[in-house]
Amino acid sequence: MYNSDKVIVGIIIFVLFFAMPFWLNFGRAKALPKPELPSDTKECVESREYMRAYHMKMLLEWRDKKVREGQVYYINSQGKFFKMSLQNTCMKCHKSMEKFCDRCHSTISAHPDCWRCHIAPEEVKKWQ
Repeated sequence: MYNSDKVIVGIIIFVLFFAMPFWLNFGRAKALPKPELPSDTKECVESREYMRAYHMKMLLEWRDKKVREGQVYYINSQGKFFKMSLQNTCMKCHKSMEKFCDRCHSTISAHPDCWRCHIAPEEVKKWQ
């Protein structure tokens, strides 16, 4: 094969270049922070495992159903009714955006746009 030495060197350089982010970040992985859960929580809308995995999907579905379809209540997997509201349902128990939401979102560099329309509970207290 013609130029086989150049092809092999090119493949080696490509593999090294492709694997560089893995080598540079080896051993730097951090555990996700634990959000501060309220101690007086009666019950959450869904199970803790479900909420960890699907809370953003649920909030987006709530927004669409409430704004576009006019639905007001969510029926959870146990058949209980909850009002579809970030501020009036979720933030009643999870009062601190900094201690609950921001701990995980800042760690994974997620920037949800919830607070463009909603007022964080800490801000409501400042205004009152």
